[in-house]
Amino acid sequence: MLEKSFTSRIAMLGSYFLTALVILAATIIVERLITYILTRFIGKAIKKIGAAPTNFVFFSYLVSGFIYICGIIVAIYSIPPLKNVAFSLFAGAGILAAIIGFASQQAISNVISGIFLVISKPFKVGDRVDIGVLYEGYVEDITLRHTVIRNFENRKIIIPNSIINSEYIINSSVDKDMICRHIEFNIAYTSSIDLAMDIIRDEAEKHPETQDQRTPQDIAAGIPKIVVRVIELGEYYVKLRAWVWAVDSPSSFHIYTDMRKTVKERFEREGIEIPIPMRKIIE
Repeated sequence: MLEKSFTSRIAMLGSYFLTALVILAATIIVERLITYILTRFIGKAIKKIGAAPTNFVFFSYLVSGFIYICGIIVAIYSIPPLKNVAFSLFAGAGILAAIIGFASQQAISNVISGIFLVISKPFKVGDRVDIGVLYEGYVEDITLRHTVIRNFENRKIIIPNSIINSEYIINSSVDKDMICRHIEFNIAYTSSIDLAMDIIRDEAEKHPETQDQRTPQDIAAGIPKIVVRVIELGEYYVKLRAWVWAVDSPSSFHIYTDMRKTVKERFEREGIEIPIPMRKIIE
C-alpha cells in the first residue's frame, strides 16, 4: 500500500510538473506569436506613416508582460496544490500586499514613470538627448523600467525611468535639426573688441560646417552670417559670444572645438590677449 501510495504521489507530481511545462511552453509560444504579429504588421505600418516607434516598443513590452502574468495565473489555477497555496496567500493579502508594495515601490515607480514618458513624449527612440548633467547620447530603447542610452564612447547607459522623470531633458533631435552653438571667448580690457569680434566672425564663417540661417530680409538688412556680441564685462575680462549654426549636434561640436584652436592662434598673431586672473598679495 505504501509503495502504491508513493507511486501515485510521484505520478501526480509528474503530471503537475508536465502541466506546468505545457503552460510555460504555451505562454512562450503565444507571447512570441503575438510579438511577431505586432512587429510584422503594426511595426511596418508605423514605419510607413513615419511615426515614432517609441509607443510601439513600449506597448510591445506591456503586451509581453500581460501575457506572462496570464500564463502564471493559468498555471496556478490548473495545478491544485498551487491553487490551494494561492488561496492561502490571498487570505493574508493585506500583509502580503504591504510587503510586496514596500519591496516593489521602486519598480512600480519606474513603470509608472515609463508610462508618463511615453505619454508626454519628451524624446523617442533614436533621439540625441542630455539627461541632467551626467548622461548624454542617443536613445536606444525605452522599456517598462528603464531607458537605454548609448553615449559617444559607444557605451550603453541604463537609466531608471523614475530618475529621468526627475531630471531636466535636453532633446537635440527636434523637427528642425539645425543647432545654434554659443561659442564664447574672453579678451583683456586692453585688447581691441572690434578686432577680436572680426577674428571670431571670420573663423566661424570659414569653417566648412557653418550654416547660414539668414533670411533674404536679414541679408538685405546687412545682418552678418555670424553674430558676435559683448555679453559680459567681467572682473578681468570682456566676454564675447558668437552664435554659430550647424546642421546637427556633431557638426556643432566640430565647429566649437576647431574654433577654440583657430581663434586662439589668430589672437596670438594679431595681438589679442586672452586674460588670466591675477591676484596681488600685499603683506
